Amino acid sequence: MKKIAITSEGPGLDDLVDPRFGRAAGFVLVDLENMNTSYIDNGQTQVMAQGAGIQAAQLVARAGAECVLSGYVGPKAFKALSAVKIKVVQNLEDGITVRQAVEKFKQGDFQFADGPNRESGR
Repeated sequence: MKKIAITSEGPGLDDLVDPRFGRAAGFVLVDLENMNTSYIDNGQTQVMAQGAGIQAAQLVARAGAECVLSGYVGPKAFKALSAVKIKVVQNLEDGITVRQAVEKFKQGDFQFADGPNRESGR
């Protein structure tokens, strides 16, 4: 796996992971081979009445992400990500930075989800 997208409250590795997928502020796209990053602004989905998760899935797919790390990924977003073969890691703990999430991912501390979160969104 080469590129992952992490839901983030800001554009950098030291920003906190945003617990929401569809309505996250944005995504830090990380190239795992060299740790280069880019930022995908997701601000337009925050005001959508519905379909935010699907729109966010399209953004990360266009950016070439092969996996998404987040807190909560709803059913429609999970289905959209699965349809384009993007793996999902969810239930990230609150208060961790994007950098910490990436390091845990690289160490194999996370498991890929086989379905959306069971609890309601945040």
